[in-house]
Amino acid sequence: MRWRQFDTILAAYWEAVGNPGSRGYYVSANPRLSFFFDDVSAIEVIGEGGPRPMARAIYVPAGMVVQTAFTRPLAFSHLDIHMDLGWAVGFLSGSMSRTDAIRALERPAERADIAGLEEIAGLLVGEIGRPLRPDLYAQALSGSLLAAMLDIGGAERLPGNARLTAAQMGRVTARFDAGGGRRMPVAEMAAAVNLSESWFSQVFKNTTGVTPQRWQLDRRMELAQGLLTGSALTVADIAERLGFSDQAHFTRSFRHAVGMTPAAWRRQRLLA
Repeated sequence: MRWRQFDTILAAYWEAVGNPGSRGYYVSANPRLSFFFDDVSAIEVIGEGGPRPMARAIYVPAGMVVQTAFTRPLAFSHLDIHMDLGWAVGFLSGSMSRTDAIRALERPAERADIAGLEEIAGLLVGEIGRPLRPDLYAQALSGSLLAAMLDIGGAERLPGNARLTAAQMGRVTARFDAGGGRRMPVAEMAAAVNLSESWFSQVFKNTTGVTPQRWQLDRRMELAQGLLTGSALTVADIAERLGFSDQAHFTRSFRHAVGMTPAAWRRQRLLA
């Protein structure tokens, strides 16, 4: 690990190795940005919605605990930027109110795609190993990364009007379809379009009229109906393919959404 204390930030560059079954527990008194320079899908973040792959970049508010587990051997490198909260609030207040800046810094964020950001993070790593410029340069790089991670802008301050673009909805749909119809954590849906989970949930409902959870359930029921009429799979097989905990769980969900059990719905369609 190499590190350097600048005026308002501390930047640390790590080269690390993780073994299967290893676990991590991280908490910082300061807001933190982390950028991973390698594929870190072998690291799972443990949360309320179940484990999910680590994103290539994360913003963690002060005091928030991050727990991880390694699923396979991994050698990787990453940059951590610990920042003074007062500096971060002041920096963001240049484009929003102080209240909005504080709120933005209280929400975690993550990005699966760090194209464009990786180069900026690399410049800061260079300043750790071989300082060539004043602290203001490192702080400016950190501010750019913070602004990009939080995805700040006028639209986020108007939650009643904000919508996902067609391209963003396409990326969310593609991410869901790639999972074969299994339930996907909202955090992973948000990561597909580089938004924080809370903000994504707001604009997703503005766009579709339903919550991300309801949208997923509706799509899973559509897939289930297609499998019931277009395949010889048993109800239990369909429940397993779509990621339900068991046949009973699938049957309850299907009956609640469609009004009858999967078996009854299949008989009705086959006899029609």
